[in-house]
Amino acid sequence: MRKIIHVDCDCFYAAMQLCPDLLIVKPRMDAYKAVSQEIHGIFRDYTDLIEPLSLDEAYLDVSACSHFAGSATRIADAIRRRVARELRITVSAGVAPNKFLAKIASDWQKPNGLFVITPAQVDEFVLALPVAKLHGVGKVTGQRLGRIGIQTCAQLREWSKPALAREFGSFGERLWSLARGIDERAVQVNSRRQSVSVEHTFEQDLPDLDACLQRLPLLLGELDGRVQRLDSSYRLGKPFIKLKFHDFTQTTLEQAGAGHDLPSYQALLTAAFARGNKPVRLIGVGVRLQDLRSRQEQLQLFGD
Repeated sequence: MRKIIHVDCDCFYAAMQLCPDLLIVKPRMDAYKAVSQEIHGIFRDYTDLIEPLSLDEAYLDVSACSHFAGSATRIADAIRRRVARELRITVSAGVAPNKFLAKIASDWQKPNGLFVITPAQVDEFVLALPVAKLHGVGKVTGQRLGRIGIQTCAQLREWSKPALAREFGSFGERLWSLARGIDERAVQVNSRRQSVSVEHTFEQDLPDLDACLQRLPLLLGELDGRVQRLDSSYRLGKPFIKLKFHDFTQTTLEQAGAGHDLPSYQALLTAAFARGNKPVRLIGVGVRLQDLRSRQEQLQLFGD
């Protein structure tokens, strides 16, 4: 039986809750990275199976941890107490048998909360869960589910896997599993980014190419912010565009040697739109990454 903990720092969440009109100033990424390393040092006292999601968020697989007689709940509580005591930062944690449920649990009692879903509680918990809480269900998909009478996972379970696949494509099969609390994804240790991207689902479908092109600069500005947060072990590779059309078909287009500027992404978007030539509900922009750290490790190995 797997024991997964999802840990998430509360700093930004708590600040926005206390002050919705908070003015966000330029971040001090070097300081944040240093604190993140200290937090991960605490994690490693309990397990080496750590999957970082961001500077302040991670999955921990503590299935083989011997601390506290293997109690994932007590391990999560100990981690929270140590981070608060040593770094004066509050964190929220969720404990569950898989990553999907651990993530939901960590959000359940934010900020500074600990929520546990035991294996015996999974079925009852998931049955009452709103489908809007499911990973990958955004506003538009949630509305589409609502139009066919699905508000909770209990209602979602009334649909067969083939029926959901016909309605939502491959994501329908994922919905079928999540509605039953099933998530077989393992905690990915030392996982390295393959790309960085930003995507947005629009409340109303964009009717034509011009409407899509108008949204591009804002998306690229957000992408640039995420690129700036990467460390020096990555090099930018191929830019890419992802489009999801109104009928849930989608396409992704990338081009080696293209620049990481507005004209290059405009050209990619134009070519990607031509593949469907129909209203667009989602635009994603991103760039593939070259892992310089992995390359250096390979060079060292070959040199030996």
